[in-house]
Amino acid sequence: MKKKLYRSRNDKKLAGVCAGFAQYFGIDPTIVRLLFVFFVLWAGTGLLAYIICALVIPEEPENYYTDVN
Repeated sequence: MKKKLYRSRNDKKLAGVCAGFAQYFGIDPTIVRLLFVFFVLWAGTGLLAYIICALVIPEEPENYYTDVN
């Protein structure tokens, strides 16, 4: 089955973007959240990227986990 990028419904702090990226790449969501914070503090680009991702990436379907297994 082909992997798809979704915003997380279950493990979200704001919009679920970081948890969605973490699930897609198979890493801990905390690492992705720290990367976004780093980019926000470094050049402010992380905030813009997060907002764009929150608007563009769809939220995972409600029955996503039951359909996959």
